[in-house]
Amino acid sequence: MILPYPQSPRGQSLLKSISSMIAQHLWLKILIGMGLGIAVGLALSPSGLALVTQETALTIGSWIALPGRIFLGLIQMVIVPLVVCSIILGITTSGSLDFLKNMGSRLVPYFIFTTALSISIGLLIVHIVKPGEFIDAGFIEAAMSSNVGNVPAQTFEELTIPQRIANLIPTNFTQASLDRDMLKIVIGAIILGIVMLSLKPATTKPFNDLCVFGQVATMRIISWAMMLAPYAVFGLIGDIVIKIGFDALAGVGMYFITVLGGLLMMLCMYILIVSIIAGRNPLDFLNAIREVQLLAFSTSSSAAVMPLSIQAAEEKLNVRPEIARFVVPLGATINMDGTALYQAVAAIFLCQIFGVDLSGGEIALLLITTVGASIGTPATPGVGIIVLATILIGIGVPAEGIGIILGVDRILDMCRTTINVTGDLTATTVMDRWMKT
Repeated sequence: MILPYPQSPRGQSLLKSISSMIAQHLWLKILIGMGLGIAVGLALSPSGLALVTQETALTIGSWIALPGRIFLGLIQMVIVPLVVCSIILGITTSGSLDFLKNMGSRLVPYFIFTTALSISIGLLIVHIVKPGEFIDAGFIEAAMSSNVGNVPAQTFEELTIPQRIANLIPTNFTQASLDRDMLKIVIGAIILGIVMLSLKPATTKPFNDLCVFGQVATMRIISWAMMLAPYAVFGLIGDIVIKIGFDALAGVGMYFITVLGGLLMMLCMYILIVSIIAGRNPLDFLNAIREVQLLAFSTSSSAAVMPLSIQAAEEKLNVRPEIARFVVPLGATINMDGTALYQAVAAIFLCQIFGVDLSGGEIALLLITTVGASIGTPATPGVGIIVLATILIGIGVPAEGIGIILGVDRILDMCRTTINVTGDLTATTVMDRWMKT
């Protein structure tokens, strides 16, 4: 791995954290955990072999899911300091405001373009397949009645567009951290990083040292958390299968296939971008990032695999460190192409179910809203469904309708996280080429 100061305590610690995750062959252990989780879930599920009563199965599920809850808790605990410290150090590593300005002027439009592209793909495929027409009315009623209590609720504030823009400034960084408002956190980190570049090194050294500690400490905690990953995946998958069985998957099977088809199309778009824009061999690219993709799929968290994403970008894709260490943390926060595509498909799918007809203007507004909602989504499992509730309220679909798709959301969350991480690594290759011109 390419480190700016390979013999420094920071460099050695980062290398140790990342190397330990790679040396454990986590991908193999996680695959085994997934297989065992599915097998145990089907054996205990009331809609499977039903070896025990439903109450006992749910109790067992909650216990085997405990390592997964601990794993997610550790990731959520460090995501804010990890993102902040990584972005600040990525900016200061560049060493130049001109370099940062040039990259930012290209990176932000690129992120917006790929997000809009992913949403457009989602809208196209859901209108062609029309998965809402394959849903049985009895399944809709049962799903809503059984899941309504578990539907998260979150609404946008009634603000004008100028007010929303002004509201992006993190006037209270502590409150932004408490609210997990990642967009404000990222903006605040970028401002601090730019300020540090404009001041004398002697002035910024104490804070820079604090950021170095923060990055090293959070990556070490993530490396510890990743030791739980195989058990976490086993427990979480097992718990999900116990609760949903095959009935829920069969009931929304066409919706499930539609989302996967859209994500696969987005993956193909990344391959084209890597080949045409970045000028790289797409097979070499996929081979270099396959381990990161697998871990992202297993953990459903782009934040959890952020150290591996940076390592893959620098060592296997040969992306310059100052680009990889800025693009990856930023992308893990605001570049959520897989999540945006899923939200578009899910919103139109539920519109089809509830008979909500959207005009061309309303669909365009949905696209814009989805782009805005996906930016700043925390890079942790399950938040996509919360953002979706926000979008549904805006287009007249009952938020309770989320109960229909809640059963398969975890599996789709794993798939869209894989696309999110792939998009971040694609962006690093594009920026690496563009910044050479």
